[in-house]
Amino acid sequence: MASVFLDKICKSFVPGKPVLRELSLEVAPGELFFLLGPSGCGKSTLLRILAGLEKQDSGKIIFDGVEISSLPPEKRQAAMMFQNYALWPHLSVFENIAFGLKIMGVSGKKLKAEVESALEAVQLADCAGRRVPSLSGGQQQRVALARALAVRPAVLLLDEPLSNLDARLRDTMRGEIVRICRERNQTAIYVTHDRQEALSMADRMAVLKDGAISQLGTPRELYDRPANRFCGSFLGDINFIDGKVDGGKLVTPSGEFVLAGDCAGAAVGAIRPERIKFVTPEHPGAFAAEIVSGTFLGDCAQWVCRSEAGILNVKESAPGERKTGDRVYLAFDDGFLLAMK
Repeated sequence: MASVFLDKICKSFVPGKPVLRELSLEVAPGELFFLLGPSGCGKSTLLRILAGLEKQDSGKIIFDGVEISSLPPEKRQAAMMFQNYALWPHLSVFENIAFGLKIMGVSGKKLKAEVESALEAVQLADCAGRRVPSLSGGQQQRVALARALAVRPAVLLLDEPLSNLDARLRDTMRGEIVRICRERNQTAIYVTHDRQEALSMADRMAVLKDGAISQLGTPRELYDRPANRFCGSFLGDINFIDGKVDGGKLVTPSGEFVLAGDCAGAAVGAIRPERIKFVTPEHPGAFAAEIVSGTFLGDCAQWVCRSEAGILNVKESAPGERKTGDRVYLAFDDGFLLAMK
């Protein structure tokens, strides 16, 4: 495991159109760190720069206190797992995994032991002699991960590794990647545009926008306390409520509501749909609304409600019997109506 420090990384492919803008970041040893953002935000470019597959225009890359900015990929002690796996179909599973080790000069019993250890880690010990085309998509994904782990990298780099799997396999492999990283105390940097992947797996994460970090923190911090409208919307459904911010409160036609967070410069309130509850008229902070539409999803329901404060999306777990046109009363969970610019 190793610490990673990026110092003011800049990159442009076209002059005057930066992909990365003086991006600085620190990843702790053994941390599973996610880079999350929409297509074109610079996250994959940053990962390729870490791997040595792209050269930054300026800035430094430091692993465990040692600058490796100018080192070739094979000398960085970083292994990258690609989105398309990049396996050789004419080689066996064993040969695919052994490839990087052979480049490092490992041979004989040590080579065999390292490949077997990597196969055990991904639970494919019985597949060493098989060819890649005979494997399922999930098995191929595991082989690609085993190949990256076999060289025992200081830093493991994962570029949207689950995007080619179906939903069931993605769920399984999320848990497997977390398990393996924990067992090996592996420093890993994982790129994705899938917010559920990041929220369910990351120790910490950074949301990127236009080549810069929009917010950095734990999944719960970013989800519950988004720093701005972009992060709030990107990480999940959220309601933005117009009104007048006055003395730590949001004043709306539906009433006055206490705001959480820094109110300086705030113009709206923001709250997740699951933080709005159906209540009785006597409930503190209750305000009237009308159900405009609803979608029943089994364990929950999503409702669109019209209030004097505007249209609100509400997510109700263990939903009750409701229908379009019903008059209802809503309330915000204490501490979850955020002040936002």
